[in-house]
Amino acid sequence: MIYTAHPSAIIDQNCSIGANTKIWHFSHIMENCIIGEKCNIGQNCVVSPEVVLGNNVKIQNNVSVYTGVICEDDVFIGPSAVFTNILNPRSAIPRKNQYKKTYIKKGASIGANSTILCGITIGAYALIGAGSVITKDVKPYSLVIGNPGKQTGWVSEYGHKLIFDQDNQAMCTEEKSFYNLSDGVVRKIV
Repeated sequence: MIYTAHPSAIIDQNCSIGANTKIWHFSHIMENCIIGEKCNIGQNCVVSPEVVLGNNVKIQNNVSVYTGVICEDDVFIGPSAVFTNILNPRSAIPRKNQYKKTYIKKGASIGANSTILCGITIGAYALIGAGSVITKDVKPYSLVIGNPGKQTGWVSEYGHKLIFDQDNQAMCTEEKSFYNLSDGVVRKIV
């Protein structure tokens, strides 16, 4: 099956859109985007030129994903989240050649109304709380909340808070997998 798009959606030329992807009302997919399979682009979204979305990326309503953003597989972006691509924008000074790359790694989730400053990396399976303002890199499996965003804990691949014991091990209550914390880095034990 090819992708589906609501008749009000606009899809520019030279886009690659994977099978089973859905694009909802009033959304605009701009030129040279790469969108993977099984993605969901909500209502009133803009995906700017040359954005890359992996497979199974879910973008909720009213999100603008600007040039420079690269999302790996299984990323969730909550409603009205905001991305940037210039550190010092000025209306009268064109800076399209200065767009910064922003990487959202596999399985990361960005909460509703969050703002993501350009030029950073959000690590795999990180969870960004609603309304957070992210101004620096986020480690994999981090739970980050607030303005500016601060790490307040760790989460599993299923998004549950991890409580580490005296041996620096924790178990996800849903998936029943174990995680290890060593030198400020969380790894899933397989």
